[in-house]
Amino acid sequence: KYGAESEAELLEMCAAAEIEVENLHNSEERIATLAQQVEKQLHEIGKSAQILSDKRKAAGEKLATAVEQELIHLSMSGTRFVVEFETEPDEKGLFVGEQRLAFDKTGFDKVQFLLSTNPGEPLKPMAKVASGGETARLMLALKTALAQVDDTPTLIFDEIDQGIGGRVGDIVGQKLWGLTAVGAHQVIVVTHLPQLAGYGDTHFHVSKQVVDGRTKTAVSSLDREGRINELAAMLGTHDHHARGGAQSILHQAYVVKKGEQESVIGKR
Repeated sequence: KYGAESEAELLEMCAAAEIEVENLHNSEERIATLAQQVEKQLHEIGKSAQILSDKRKAAGEKLATAVEQELIHLSMSGTRFVVEFETEPDEKGLFVGEQRLAFDKTGFDKVQFLLSTNPGEPLKPMAKVASGGETARLMLALKTALAQVDDTPTLIFDEIDQGIGGRVGDIVGQKLWGLTAVGAHQVIVVTHLPQLAGYGDTHFHVSKQVVDGRTKTAVSSLDREGRINELAAMLGTHDHHARGGAQSILHQAYVVKKGEQESVIGKR
């Protein structure tokens, strides 16, 4: 009747049924006991979450300072970057002092990045106020500040050259390449700025072709001569002056990259 295949199994089922009956008879006491245990654990979790929140806030201040310093070099001086922390009340949440706060496995903090790109403007969520080019530079600043602790293997930057000129482009190129030297990331950049492209370890040219009435994308890897020709074209012409400028860009990048590599090796 009960599906037991042996006397021993039947006795085990009997013992389990007796425990279940006991729990049902003492359900109110059992519920009260469990509620006390839950409240005790919510107090303990609250203490751990508060310690985590304090550490986050300290790290957030350091990150904001580092990002603002990086943005100065990326032609975004005057930009304010703030890590904002908020909490949400919840009558069933964990205990933090006299408060009860909503929480999940990451703690009770609700964190967002706030940004003001011009002096006098109020801080607003970064996702709502940053343009495409600004977002790319902000991500570069964040990744540079976090280069040694971020384990993301591949970083892709598109439109990062939007709104910047050659002088800033050289600095951006240095920082992008620095992510590979310091943080051991693979960095993929889509750019139309020759000063930035000169820092690539490998340079690909992307073009569109019409084959049998269909448009196809072609990607080709460039050797040194191909890079010189491509950088000259990015400068706007193919004459010997542009080629000389392209060679100068590659030489500048080579000198900077060699110096950075020697610096990294020296630190190790």
